[in-house]
Amino acid sequence: MRGFPLLDKAQQERWDAARLAPYGTAAMNSRGRRYAEGGSDPRTAFQRDRDRILHSAAFRRLQYKTQVYVFHEGDFYRTRLTHSLEVAQIGAALAHMVGANPDLTWAISLAHDLGHPPFGHGGEDELNRLMADEGGFEHNEQALRIVDELEIRYPDFPGLNLTWEVREGIARHATFFDDPRVPDEFAAWPQPGLEAQLSNLADMIAYCTHDLEDALAAGFLREEELERDIELWREVPSPAPGYAYTPLAEREMARRFRVRALIDRLIRAAVEETVRRLERYGLDSPDAVRRHPEPVAAFPDDMWRKLVELKDYLYERVYYDPRVVRMVHKGRMVLRKLFEAFSGNPKLLPLHVRERLAAEGIPLDGRNEAADAGAGGRPGPSPSLKRFVCDYLSLMTDRHAMDLYNTLFEPYESSLHGPV
Repeated sequence: MRGFPLLDKAQQERWDAARLAPYGTAAMNSRGRRYAEGGSDPRTAFQRDRDRILHSAAFRRLQYKTQVYVFHEGDFYRTRLTHSLEVAQIGAALAHMVGANPDLTWAISLAHDLGHPPFGHGGEDELNRLMADEGGFEHNEQALRIVDELEIRYPDFPGLNLTWEVREGIARHATFFDDPRVPDEFAAWPQPGLEAQLSNLADMIAYCTHDLEDALAAGFLREEELERDIELWREVPSPAPGYAYTPLAEREMARRFRVRALIDRLIRAAVEETVRRLERYGLDSPDAVRRHPEPVAAFPDDMWRKLVELKDYLYERVYYDPRVVRMVHKGRMVLRKLFEAFSGNPKLLPLHVRERLAAEGIPLDGRNEAADAGAGGRPGPSPSLKRFVCDYLSLMTDRHAMDLYNTLFEPYESSLHGPV
């Protein structure tokens, strides 16, 4: 039996383009990478980006970064890693259904939370406060900084050298939780490409439904309260009795069934509204989507109202619950103390960070922070000591930050065998 022939890159790209609607982004039409690359890799550009993100150190660290509950609160709850995988799956499903590029949506979705520091949004708020005189801290910008500069994996260029389209999706990730500033490089159009917009929808679907499931499991919410207060929950029915579960397992199965049904309902509504808008406005290319004054990927107005109601309910009943607020307070305190220690005494930083400081001409006494870089063809001032400290802290997992806090501030904790 003759085996299947190995497809070369050109054949892969033709297959990729053939499955897309006119407004989908074909890999062969990518605006390219910051640094030219050779080689004969048969994968399309967006498939390579997806795989580079999956193999990155920053992506692995998401396993121990807070979504809502700090990792040691329990093994069941979502982390940034599981959340990112769920966003990618939902985003790829949306892309398949509307004729957009699923590989590009996968890549953007996998990378959308790379810039989050330890301890969730509380950690981001704390770093933003600490960096106020250095331009602040924002997780989209930090994610772009990670994939452009901080990941060290290739000998010929810094970062992951991702395509412009994936970087656009990272830089312009926006939901009803945040609407960050857009870097000049990606601000020429009112909107990002369709795949980036679909990733935004997927994030909102995953965030609300999976945080809802975790809140029910943790006892922050009860289903009878949701029946009373949340319209979307009342619209998804409980399953009919079937397999003979125990009473407790029956309740858990029913809850998961309803969460799954809610995800399906939101995906279908988003697909129908997105296709309706694409057809209504006659958008026939990726840049036509970018030029449109408002997002094309969207929920119907009534579904959007119900989803916002659920989001607000989660804020009130879960994210602002004293038990969660205490975790956030503790995480912010850990980051603040570490930031102050390293900024005040850079000699406490690990060797690899001190080597980068030396390469930028930043002395370990912290003076002359805005010295010109000059070397290496990089124009403008070098990053300040505080920015290096911020980079170091933002890449940490929750566990790393807590262990390092103990090393620095607990007198009987070993410094010889502790984290670096």
